[in-house]
Amino acid sequence: MNGSQLRTVLWLRWRLSRNQWSRGGPVNAAIRVILVVLGLGIAVAGGAGGIFVGAVALARERPQMLLVVWDVIIGVFLFAWMIGLLTEIQRSETIDLGRLLHLPVSLKNIFLINYLASHLSLSVILFLPAMLGLAAGLMWSKGWPMVLLFPLALSFLFMVTAWTYCLRGWLIALMVNQRRRRAMIAGVTIVAVLLGQLPNLLNLARPWHQGRPRTNQAGPPGHATSAPQSPNQKLALPPALLTAHKFVPPLWVGNGALGLAVGDAWPALGGSLGACLIGALGLRRAYRSTVRFYQGEQTRAAAKPPPAPRAVETGRKPFLERTVPGVPDDTGALALASFRSLTRAPEVKMMLAINVIMPLIFGALFLARGRAAPGDAARPFFATGAVAFTFMSLVQLLFNQFGFDREGFRSLVLLPTPRRHILLAKNLALLPIGAGMGLVFLGLAAAALRVPVLAVLAAGVQLAGAFLLLSMAGNFVSVMAPYRIAPGSMKPTKAPAKVKALIVLSHLLFPLAMVPIFIPPTLGLLSEYLGWLPAGPVNLLLSLIWLAVVACLYWRSLASLGSFLQRREKDILQAVTQEVE
Repeated sequence: MNGSQLRTVLWLRWRLSRNQWSRGGPVNAAIRVILVVLGLGIAVAGGAGGIFVGAVALARERPQMLLVVWDVIIGVFLFAWMIGLLTEIQRSETIDLGRLLHLPVSLKNIFLINYLASHLSLSVILFLPAMLGLAAGLMWSKGWPMVLLFPLALSFLFMVTAWTYCLRGWLIALMVNQRRRRAMIAGVTIVAVLLGQLPNLLNLARPWHQGRPRTNQAGPPGHATSAPQSPNQKLALPPALLTAHKFVPPLWVGNGALGLAVGDAWPALGGSLGACLIGALGLRRAYRSTVRFYQGEQTRAAAKPPPAPRAVETGRKPFLERTVPGVPDDTGALALASFRSLTRAPEVKMMLAINVIMPLIFGALFLARGRAAPGDAARPFFATGAVAFTFMSLVQLLFNQFGFDREGFRSLVLLPTPRRHILLAKNLALLPIGAGMGLVFLGLAAAALRVPVLAVLAAGVQLAGAFLLLSMAGNFVSVMAPYRIAPGSMKPTKAPAKVKALIVLSHLLFPLAMVPIFIPPTLGLLSEYLGWLPAGPVNLLLSLIWLAVVACLYWRSLASLGSFLQRREKDILQAVTQEVE
């Protein structure tokens, strides 16, 4: 590829990006400019902070401390890099190679441009200037041999980004099947969450008394206790850890800093060379796999014989042919179809699995710590809090009920079904999910904290009332500020600034929507405190009254919100079906 071709390709990419920015409006363009300036400011501040730490804070520290500092920086960087990888696990090419295969251009140059563009991530902006600044500060305080930390840090970054790019290229070929792609993204995210909670799980596996610090016992008279070690004493590192630094590539940076501090430059030189070789191998493999993918070599497969027809089951209706009692047939059919769509969506499974796993882990950790049991007056509030926590995890589903339909929303527009029935069907589709999670959390809280029976029944009534209240709010927000959810993730596509502001505002006001469910247990506690009636019956009675009022308001709101949905159908259709480049 000659210079004119390269300039043309880069100009075309810049023009497409500029069109995307201008299409979002002046507010989005201003927000992008602010984010760019903020990123540059963070990078400059990180570099200055690294220089200060290296030149002042670590000026008189022992060599082992340099190894520890670099290990901590590398560990935090890898953790942040992994989070960014999971956020967008499939690579998004800056320049699509598939559109250039028929042109007389070199794909290697385009591949290198895409690889360099992949470095524009938050992790690199945060950590690379800090690493280079720390190396400059150490060179100022420890001497000129520390200049070898610059190629060592850059080669480490090259190694990580090259193999990450190779991993993303491999995932592209593996995720051609969209259902397999989404299921893999959900599975990888759940595994990452479990691995992140592995220390807590290991802490739960051992008795709590073993983790408590031992108290100092007084010795016999005349026995002198050992004095605490001063921070200036030599930092002792296990020999196995020092040996691991010689063979584990992510630890080569700390090992090189330790070697330079004691006057040995070979660990830094060997680490730089080894990281460059490993990165070059990963980049070469990434290029070969990318070219094979775009040329169709990895997607060719032998034709499979058609599957044998399955025997038709008799005596059992298919799920979508069942009826929902108490609602019209069209509403029941739409509710069943929406529920099946939600249960099959990997992104919804991922969100629900994380929202179930995290409370169970932290709840078990709280109980294993041996905390004091709450008083009788506080136990009803724990049951009500379990109800509120249930809907905290479902707020994105409740407040964006059409964002997961995407192209399927066209079918809803063409249906002759009254629009209030569509909203009712959407709420019924979420009812089993919300009720199931709420009853599980409520049962666990009741069993672990020994909540009274009347308080549990009142919390169950509050669960139904909270669902109806949030359904009303969710119907309004879903019609007012719809946005498309990218397939395979919970990340919304690019939305106008007004829609983003309304989304943030609705999420911030969610705690206020949960205030009414805490009124019955509060009034029950006040009644018992004043000596009028016991707290349990008052809590249950007020919860039933509140449920009746909310149910009446919900039923009356369906007509007006259905008319509102009919007026905004075209805007919702454009928002949830339009794909953004």
